[in-house]
Amino acid sequence: MKFHLFIKAFTFLIMSANLSFGQATNRVISFFPADTKLYSNIPYANDTLKKHLLDIYIPANAKTDIPLVVWVHGGGWMQNDKYADMSYMKKTIAALLNNGFALASIDYRFSTEAVFPAQIQDCNQALEFLYQHAAQYGYNKNKIALMGFSAGGHLASLLALSHNNGIASFYAGIAKKSFTINAVVDFYGPADFLAMLKPQEENAPKDAITTLLGASPIERPDLARTASPATYIDKNDPPFLIIHGEKDASVPVIQSKLLSSWLTLNQIQNEVIIVKNAPHYGEMFDEAYIKDKIIAFLYSKLK
Repeated sequence: MKFHLFIKAFTFLIMSANLSFGQATNRVISFFPADTKLYSNIPYANDTLKKHLLDIYIPANAKTDIPLVVWVHGGGWMQNDKYADMSYMKKTIAALLNNGFALASIDYRFSTEAVFPAQIQDCNQALEFLYQHAAQYGYNKNKIALMGFSAGGHLASLLALSHNNGIASFYAGIAKKSFTINAVVDFYGPADFLAMLKPQEENAPKDAITTLLGASPIERPDLARTASPATYIDKNDPPFLIIHGEKDASVPVIQSKLLSSWLTLNQIQNEVIIVKNAPHYGEMFDEAYIKDKIIAFLYSKLK
């Protein structure tokens, strides 16, 4: 009995330390509503890697069964961190917390450190951790959505679409995959690497996709297909809200249109928003009509 009380007290102290220290070191906490509870730099893979950490943001005075949105940052699979993409999405972040959603933001290993499938392994491991520790942090483990940006949009889509396909190599490091993804918000993520190829790029210098795969898609089309979210679409996948800039020079807008077509052919609910004159990222994606669409979509799938 005494040992049990000791463990509970120790766990409370650790959570309190994460809460207070995180508030002082987190550089994006000012984007969140006042009194947001922050649990910072939580290791999700039972190791000491800096890229195996996540943050959890809980609305003030939240109930214990609130839905969770998992934020997956962009950066070409080789840069940025779990704070990325938040600086131009402040209105959406505030709306999520003000509407009773918890938010978790995850880090994952860079492609310059470990090639694919390390990144999707990390994302799946983070999701399993979040599922298993839902009661500890106060959100509903059965109401989880993903929101990803660029490379993070690719990973969020890949995670959700491959989840029911039993791809063993995507789940290294965890014994099981208990969680379910209820919805995905995909900001300009690549959907089909082979469809991104251009004739003039056959002998081009090493790009982000080649670095991710460890080989060019021309040399290893099998790897490109394995790493493409569109490969895994079937009738059992979750609904998607897809958002892309009309003038995106990094990820062609046709990628989102192609993803939507495949989802539609498989009778998966989806919607594409093409943001007029928008580039690859920026505050144009935080406009009120997009924010409201995101909140309505998540509310309909998670509340």
